[in-house]
Amino acid sequence: MNIWITKTPAQIEEAAAHTQLKKNLTAVDLAALGIGSVVGTGIFVATGQGAQLAGPGILLSFIIAAVTCGFCALTYSELACMFPVAGSTYSYSYVAFGEVIAWIIGWDLMLEYLVAASAVASGWSTTFIGLIQSAGVKLPRAFITPPITTVDGRVVLSGGIVDVPAIVITLLITWILYIGIRESAKINNIIVLVKIAVILLFVFLGVRHINLANLHPMMPFGWKGVMAGAAIIFFAYIGFDAVSTAAEETKNPKRDVPLGLMLCLGVVIVLYVSVAFVLTGIVPYKLIDVGNALPAALRRIGIQWGGALVATGAIIGMISTLLVTLYGQIRIFMVMARDGLLPAAFAKVHPKHQTPHICTWITGIATALIAGLFPLPMIIDLCNIGTLFAFILVSVGVVVLRKTRPEVERKFKTPGVPFTPLITVVFCFYLMASLPKVTWIRFGIWLLAGLAIYFMYGVRHSKLQSPAAKN
Repeated sequence: MNIWITKTPAQIEEAAAHTQLKKNLTAVDLAALGIGSVVGTGIFVATGQGAQLAGPGILLSFIIAAVTCGFCALTYSELACMFPVAGSTYSYSYVAFGEVIAWIIGWDLMLEYLVAASAVASGWSTTFIGLIQSAGVKLPRAFITPPITTVDGRVVLSGGIVDVPAIVITLLITWILYIGIRESAKINNIIVLVKIAVILLFVFLGVRHINLANLHPMMPFGWKGVMAGAAIIFFAYIGFDAVSTAAEETKNPKRDVPLGLMLCLGVVIVLYVSVAFVLTGIVPYKLIDVGNALPAALRRIGIQWGGALVATGAIIGMISTLLVTLYGQIRIFMVMARDGLLPAAFAKVHPKHQTPHICTWITGIATALIAGLFPLPMIIDLCNIGTLFAFILVSVGVVVLRKTRPEVERKFKTPGVPFTPLITVVFCFYLMASLPKVTWIRFGIWLLAGLAIYFMYGVRHSKLQSPAAKN
């Protein structure tokens, strides 16, 4: 067995040509998928968490994360145009580095998407509970709180049993994805318009109440705090990877994927920086309500109706984030199973809905359990390191494929190669270094477990390793 065996561009194109998935998506749909994923828990919840680490410097944290994300989008665009298939970084790595690296990144993407979706569901639950309780409705703590929490980096019992709202919303979104991507995209496009309107409302209402004294000192914890804030909020930008996983279901992927990524990036940067500026300007960073940042900020300055409206919009808006994140995970599961590295049942497509129904429900149930049983801070840390690792491999892949596959058509070329990908790698490594040591330990354990599964199952069932494929 050759664990370094690579796929050829022809094999990738053949898989795309024989897909059973519907090709319904346009550049606008892809941009909405990206915005739907990127503008969610990160802006409604993680902004407050990042501000605790960076203070008003969270503005710089968002800019640093956005610049890193912009470089990543350029590299993703080139590879997505070359190989318009589902699977994103996993599929690209199969061509650039070989099967074992593709497996590692696929396993890493499972962690990234499962944990990111769980973080969104947990953040949605926090906002939903805050809105319900602000209306005077008391909910039993045992059924809105995970059984464990973190205190000063230590895991302790919380006194809760399970976060029921997080589980319910995850299973509802799983059912929507089971029905079909066109229907899911329509729902997502509507929700994206709602969440953008709500964010603009927050900025409009809050900008007149900014107290510049709240922005001083800008970096109370220095650059270390700014980078720690950037590393924490980076999970919000996972939507760029999710856009590339939709290439196989796009009408004209070589044109629409780069356009969708760039449209998404432009909207996202403006929204995030605007929200961070207004939030830290109207509320001293130490007093930001971490679990319910935007609505609580408006209530603090006396705009009760605005707080309620923004909370409602956040609840609706985070639904699209959860939808897109689950969608990305499901497609990666499907492609890995299609290659034989996971059981073939994961790749089965429903005859009516034309969706990978089995892995859709497996993904949804696993996400629901994580969201219901683990606290949000623990979930976010684990997600970020997986996302950054994926971005590093994509960037390196662009450089490698320029050398090994120069003949493959590139409708979009990353400018400044090799410098642009190398800058991306440096940014991502720097953000990874800002994460806690315990996150690295958990990540290492996850990767070792993945390698064990690959050598016990994946390499033995790989379709590329079969005699027929080699001939």
